[in-house]
Amino acid sequence: MPQERVRRRLAAIMAAEVVGFSRLMEANEEATLEALRQHRQELVEPAVSRHDGRIFKLMGDGFLAEFASAVEATEAALEIQRGLAQRSAALPEDRAIRVRIGINLGDVMVQGDDFYGDDVNLAARMVAHAPPGGIACSAGIRFQIGARLEVSFEDLGEKTLRNIARPLHIFLIGAEQPRNRERAAGRPAPQRTSLAVLPFSNMSGDPQQEYFSDGITEDLITDLSNVSELFVLSRNTVFKHKGRPANMEEIAGDLGVGYLLHGSVRKAGSKVRITAQLTEGASGGQVWADRYDRDLTDIFALQDEITKSIVAQLKVRLLPQERKAIEQAPTRNVEAYTYFLRGRDYFHRGSRTYYNLAKRMFVRAIELDPSYARAYAGLADCDAFLYMDYSEETSEAVLANSGKALSLEPGLADAHASRGLALSIAHRYPESEVEFAAALQLEPDLFEVHYFLGRSCYAQGKLEDTARHWERAAEVKPEDYQTLILLNQVYTSLGREADAVRCATRGVERAEREFAKNPENPRPAYFMATALAKLKDSKRAEQWAKTALAIAPDDYLTLYNIACYYSVGGRPDEAFSVLSRLLPISNADMREWILRDSDFDSLHEDARWQEIRRAAAPDMGGGHA
Repeated sequence: MPQERVRRRLAAIMAAEVVGFSRLMEANEEATLEALRQHRQELVEPAVSRHDGRIFKLMGDGFLAEFASAVEATEAALEIQRGLAQRSAALPEDRAIRVRIGINLGDVMVQGDDFYGDDVNLAARMVAHAPPGGIACSAGIRFQIGARLEVSFEDLGEKTLRNIARPLHIFLIGAEQPRNRERAAGRPAPQRTSLAVLPFSNMSGDPQQEYFSDGITEDLITDLSNVSELFVLSRNTVFKHKGRPANMEEIAGDLGVGYLLHGSVRKAGSKVRITAQLTEGASGGQVWADRYDRDLTDIFALQDEITKSIVAQLKVRLLPQERKAIEQAPTRNVEAYTYFLRGRDYFHRGSRTYYNLAKRMFVRAIELDPSYARAYAGLADCDAFLYMDYSEETSEAVLANSGKALSLEPGLADAHASRGLALSIAHRYPESEVEFAAALQLEPDLFEVHYFLGRSCYAQGKLEDTARHWERAAEVKPEDYQTLILLNQVYTSLGREADAVRCATRGVERAEREFAKNPENPRPAYFMATALAKLKDSKRAEQWAKTALAIAPDDYLTLYNIACYYSVGGRPDEAFSVLSRLLPISNADMREWILRDSDFDSLHEDARWQEIRRAAAPDMGGGHA
C-alpha cells in the first residue's frame, strides 16, 4: 500500500498546556478530568472552530491546534484565556484550571490529519515562557498581528527553548505578569509607540536623484530612533516596501507597527520640497501632513522640524539628550552631505564595484569636511565588507577609519561593528567583543553587527553563536542571501541537516533576485551553484557555475566557490584541479578556510587532500567567510 504523501504549508500553530496538571490530578483525578472535558467541549473546541482552526492533537495536559491565520489563532487564544478565567473565578486557587498558550507561525509538514516539523515543536516549547493564563508568541506572529488587534505586546527578547538549539524571539500577548527590570523594580514600563518610516518617493523627475530621497528616509529613521519612547523599524526592514503599491493598512499589518511616516522629496538645483504624512496603521487614517519648501542649505533644520513634528503628534517625550542628538547636524557642508548620500546609496547595493564607488564618495565628503564622522564610518564599513566578502587586505584601514569616526562621534553603531571585525581579524578577540557589545547596545537590529559578529564567532570555532547571529542578520535584512548560504555550511558542520536545507533554499531564492539586479556580480551565481548542488539540483547548479566562471574566470573567490561546488557535487578531480590553481594566489585567510570549510569534507579521505593541507598550513592565520 503506497504511503500517504507528506505536504507542506504555512500555518499558525497553537500549543496549550494545563498549569500544575500533576498537582491537580493528585488532588482529585476524576474531578480534574471532568473539568478538563467540560472546558474542552464547551469552551476550547467552539473557540477554535469559530476562528477557523482545528485541534489536531489532544494530550492529557493540553492540545495542539492549527489555524490559517495568525490573527485568528490569537483571537482564539484570547477567547480561551478569558473564558477559563471566568469559569475559574469562583474556585479556590488550588482548584482553578489555568493554561499557558504558545503560538508560532511556520512551515509545517502535513500528513493525514497530523502536523509535524520544527515549527510545531517551537510552539510547544515556548509555552513554558507564558505565565499562567498568558499567551506567548513568536516574532512572526507578533508582526503578522501588527496593529490589527487591540492587544499589548511585551518583548521578552531571545529565549533558549528546551531541546531546541536556536534561540527564539518571544513576545507575550496581553501578559499580566511583569517581566522586565523596570517593572520588577516597581516602576511601570512604558509601552513604546511603534513607527515605520517608509521610503520617501523621488519626485524630482530624475532617477539619478533617488539617492537623495532614500538618504532623507534613512536620516529620518536615524533621528526618530534617538527617541527612547519610539520603536522605529530599521532601514533594511522598511525598504522592502520601496516601489510597492501603498496600502497603508496592509503595510502596517505586515510590519507590525502602529504608525507609518511616508512622503516624497523633490530636489531641483538648490531647492528642495518635502511632503510628509503620518498615518495610523490600524485605520489607514491620516494623523498629520505638511509640506516644506526650503533651500538645500536648510536640509538638516528641515529634518529636525519633521522629527519634532512627529514626536509632538505621537505625544511621546523628547528627553534633553535626545533633543540634542536630533539637533546635532552630521556636517555643516551640504555638498559633503550629498556626496555622503551617494556613497551610502552605492554601499547598500553591496558588490565589490559599488563598495569601491562608495569609498570614492566618502573620501570626497571627507575632503570637503575633514570632521565628517559618518563618512569615516562609511569608509570603514566598505572596507569591512571588502575584507569579509572579497578577501581584500583592508583590516588596517578599517581600524584607522572606524577609530577616527568614533573619536568624532562615539555613538556610531556601524563604526563599532566594523572595528569589532577588524580587531577579530587581528585575533584581538577581547577587544572586539567590547566593540560588538557597544554596537549591539546602540542598534540591536543592525545587520552589520550580526554579520560581522557571526564571522568573528566562526573564526573562533563558536558555530552555535555563529548560527544565532547570522540567522538574525538574515532576518533583519530580507534581501541578503549570503548569510543564509553561509549558514548552510555552518549547519552542515553542526549536523543540523534540516536547517542546512532550509537556509540553502531561502538563500537561493534571495540570490536569484540579487543577480537579476546586478548581473555583473559573480558572487550570487557561485553561491547558488554550491547551494543548489547541496539541494541535489545539479542542472541549475551547473548553469550558475558556468555563469560565474563566464563573468569572472580568474577571480580567486570565484575559483574558491567553484571548487566548493565541484566537491559538493561529487567531482573530486575538478575540485582538486581548481584548488591546486587557487592555493598559489591565496592569502593566509583563504588557506585557513580551505582547511575548515565543510564543503570540502568529501575530499578529506583522498590522498591528494594531504598535499592541500601541506600547501595551506604554513601561512595559517585569521579566517574569512
